[in-house]
Amino acid sequence: MTLNETNLSAKVAVQRSFTPRDKLGTLYLVATPIGNLEDMTFRAIRTLREVQLIAAEDTRQTRKLLTHYEIQNRLVSYHEHNKEASGPEMIRLLAEGHNIALVSDAGIPAISDPGAELVRDAVAEGIAVVPIPGANAALSALIISGLPTDRFLFVGFPPRDRKGLNKFLDGLENESGTLLFYESPHRIKKTLTIVAERWGDRSMAIVRELTKRHEEAVRGTVQACLSHVEEFPPLGECCIVMQGLSEAKRTADDEAEAASAWWSALTLGQHVKHYESLKLKPKEAMKSVAMDRGISRRDVYQALLDVEDETEN
Repeated sequence: MTLNETNLSAKVAVQRSFTPRDKLGTLYLVATPIGNLEDMTFRAIRTLREVQLIAAEDTRQTRKLLTHYEIQNRLVSYHEHNKEASGPEMIRLLAEGHNIALVSDAGIPAISDPGAELVRDAVAEGIAVVPIPGANAALSALIISGLPTDRFLFVGFPPRDRKGLNKFLDGLENESGTLLFYESPHRIKKTLTIVAERWGDRSMAIVRELTKRHEEAVRGTVQACLSHVEEFPPLGECCIVMQGLSEAKRTADDEAEAASAWWSALTLGQHVKHYESLKLKPKEAMKSVAMDRGISRRDVYQALLDVEDETEN
């Protein structure tokens, strides 16, 4: 083994999830139903019955699930407001050999909730972290949206304020994959209003009440979906699935940017002469220049007159 291979090997931590361990416990990330209780897997039920401790985002919500499946294991809370205190305690118990299951209110834990920090700390201590897969709202919304599924990006909850949301959308402007958001029913109108100002013609779907009796998917352009939300305010947390930047739009934007760079190097007179060389009449040439530069035709005409006056003088 070379020195470089030794250094590389030293930076790698290998987890073999099902190799017996004498001392350390295992942290199980157990997916729970996002609505319909029948979406619980056999493995998830067995895992919750076998661990020594179940850590839940909302113990009241999780208690309903455990009662339904007659699971009586110890239940403790682990959420955004107590993670600094309860996290180290759970790491201590895992280090002592206890097996712990982490669950969220609905779906897969450690996505848009504080479970990610607990996973990070467990990994740092060499504790095995094992996923118990199951229902997920974002992916469930994606596959029924009718939008492309070959490339997608989950971006969680968007910022609440306009400035933050616009900066957030700036970073997603050129993303070609389908975008997946979560949004509350109280903020969705405000969010879509801002999105519609920028991407009003993109296709999207609003999916809510997944797996429940009133499951609903609203599909259309951003502007059309905004109009629907204004008329029929939604209930329940929503998944927003939005079309990414299409290749045609990307090409058009690139061409427009290249054209803008080209004509910005020209004077107005040179720009007008370019269109006249394409057999456009002077008025049509000035109109085209005005459209290219985002100014009025009168401004173009006046600028040309000013140049003529300067030349004569």
